[in-house]
Amino acid sequence: MDLNNLSCKSARNICIVKTLAKLGHFPTRTTEKEAWFLSPLRSETQASFSVSLIKNLWFDFGSGIGGNTIDLIMLIKSWSVRETLEYLKNDMGSLSFSPPDIEHLTKEPEVSILDVQIIHLKALIDYLSSRNIPYEIGRKYCRQVWYSCKGNRFFAIGLKNHKGGWELRNKYFKTSSSPKTFSFIQNNSRQLLITEGMFDFLSLATIDEDLIQNSECIILNSLAFIKRIETLIPKYEKVLLYLDNDSVGKKAASSLLNQFENITDCSDSYSGYGDLNEKLKAEKFLTLK
Repeated sequence: MDLNNLSCKSARNICIVKTLAKLGHFPTRTTEKEAWFLSPLRSETQASFSVSLIKNLWFDFGSGIGGNTIDLIMLIKSWSVRETLEYLKNDMGSLSFSPPDIEHLTKEPEVSILDVQIIHLKALIDYLSSRNIPYEIGRKYCRQVWYSCKGNRFFAIGLKNHKGGWELRNKYFKTSSSPKTFSFIQNNSRQLLITEGMFDFLSLATIDEDLIQNSECIILNSLAFIKRIETLIPKYEKVLLYLDNDSVGKKAASSLLNQFENITDCSDSYSGYGDLNEKLKAEKFLTLK
C-alpha cells in the first residue's frame, strides 16, 4: 500500500502540459501562470480547459471538473488507477514537473470594464451576423462593452450576469469579468428556459422570440454553475433545457432530469448539431446555397 501511495505521489508530479503534448494536445494560449487548451475531454471550438503552471493542476470550465495528472489520464483513457500508473511509470523522470519562480510572476491580468454602450460598431454587428444573430436581437439583449486587460483596450459583445459581471465575446476572444456566474432574465413567468451559453440564448431568441418573451431565462455561462441554479428550478411549473449536444451537456441534462419532474430536454430540436447556434448557422448556409 505504501508503494502504491508512493507511485501515486510520483505520478502526480508528472507535468500535465508535457503529458497532454505526448497525447497530441497543445495549448492555444499560454500566460505566466496558465496554459489554455481545447478540452481533451469533450468537443469545443474555444479553449476552456486550463492548466496551472504553478500548481500542476487542471480545470475544465465547460464541465466544472478538475484534478491532477492521474485524474486526467483516467478520464481521457477511461482507465483505472492501476492502468494509469502503468502508463505513466516511464514518464516519472522525463516529464517531471518544475514550477516557475513565483517571485518573478506578475499579478494575474484582470479584465476591467471601461464603458458599456448600445451595440453600434460594425465589427461587432458583423460578428453577430457571422453567428446568424440579427442585429435587433443582439442589441436588445446584449451591450457593446469596452474593457481593458494587460493595459490594452478591447471591445466585445457583452451579456451581463446577475451579479454584475460580464460575459465578453468578439471574433477573436472569449473572456469574462468578475464576478463570473450565470445570467438571469426575469419577467414574472412560471416557465424557465435554461441555455448553456450566450449564443445559445441569442439563437433561441432568433428562432422563437415569443418563447423568450413568455419565459424567464437562465444563461449558465458555464456548466460549472449548474449547481447554483438547482434551487430555482422547483419554483417553476415548466423548465425547458437547451444544453449542448456533447457528452458533458448530455450528462448535465440527465442529472437534472433525474432530479426534477418539471424539466423537458429540448436538445432533440437541434439533433445532429453541437448546439443551437451551430444549427442556426447551418440553416443560414443552406438558405444561401
